[in-house]
Amino acid sequence: MKHPVYLDYNATTPVDPEVAEEMIPFIKSYFGNPSSSYSIGRSNKEAVENARGQVARLINCQPEEIYFTSCATESNNLAIKGIAWANKNIGRHIITSSIEHPAVYQICKYLSTQGFDITYLPVDKYGRVDPTDVENAIRKDTVLITIMHANNEVGTMQPVEEIGAIAKENRIIFHTDAAQSVGKIEVDVEKLGVDLLTIAGHKLYAPKGIGALYIRKGVQIENLMHGANQEKGIRPGTENVIHIVGLGKACEIALRDFNQNQRNMRFSRDRLLNGLVFQLGSKVHVNGSLENCLPNTLSVAFENVSAHALASVISSEVLISTGSACHSGETTISLVLQSMNLDFRTAAATVRISTGKKTTEEEVDFAVEVITNVVKKLSI
Repeated sequence: MKHPVYLDYNATTPVDPEVAEEMIPFIKSYFGNPSSSYSIGRSNKEAVENARGQVARLINCQPEEIYFTSCATESNNLAIKGIAWANKNIGRHIITSSIEHPAVYQICKYLSTQGFDITYLPVDKYGRVDPTDVENAIRKDTVLITIMHANNEVGTMQPVEEIGAIAKENRIIFHTDAAQSVGKIEVDVEKLGVDLLTIAGHKLYAPKGIGALYIRKGVQIENLMHGANQEKGIRPGTENVIHIVGLGKACEIALRDFNQNQRNMRFSRDRLLNGLVFQLGSKVHVNGSLENCLPNTLSVAFENVSAHALASVISSEVLISTGSACHSGETTISLVLQSMNLDFRTAAATVRISTGKKTTEEEVDFAVEVITNVVKKLSI
């Protein structure tokens, strides 16, 4: 067992060994520009298109509906700003939720300075949006609904399929940030009814610095970058072949091993929670609902314990997060926990523990022991 035990897979994942192996030839040998007409260029172009198909199969869409980006943040910017700018003469109203990742929330805040009106929907105590609220928020000038598939902090899964049906009925474009859900739960764009969907490579065992955006055929979007015709002009620039290959392989593995990985993530998450409850009893408070939650995610508060103190003390043995990784150093309560109406003491005591597809029983039991011992000391 490696030390420290890593239990922050919602922040990032290690590169899968099979993914790394797939990338090596494109690091060492296949350096050609995919836009070139000669063989080493064509081989890279073929690799990019193969990866496009691998990503498409994971989310049940057509390969030509996949556009490669540098990360989920870029995909979200392209989706939300792209739709906003393309439809600004039709309407300037966007619906989102109060618990979106900053890569969505901050985009919407920016657009509010550019003449757009943003509706931030509330969530219930579990962090879940009510589809009725979505329907009631729709106006004649609504051009986009953007609601995440699953929350990065508490793991709550949103009723995206229901929202998708509402969006379709009202002929409104619907985007979902699926950075946390792809590879953990079923993500089928046809079942979900989404028009755009964001993917993050480093959340599903691909390298950092690669992402993808699904754009349903027929949806018009204004690109943010201008240049040559790569990615059909939507995202110009010479393709990052090495990382694209890695993302494609990671998606292939995620589809191949989906059931096994999901079972292991849920088993390790539940074993962890059961162990903590057995040792600490009523000192453990679970945020959100495990019924509508990512199988690997546990948001939990320990009574009378500072989350930052706990995470710091155990960091040489177990790695967990006190909030989303993008703003884990914040001392203020996250917007997600505020939106769920957690009292300050509970929110300040909240940590996020997220397991991976290879997390072992030994690692879980070790983490339970370490966390239990420190919680008991800190709460004296």
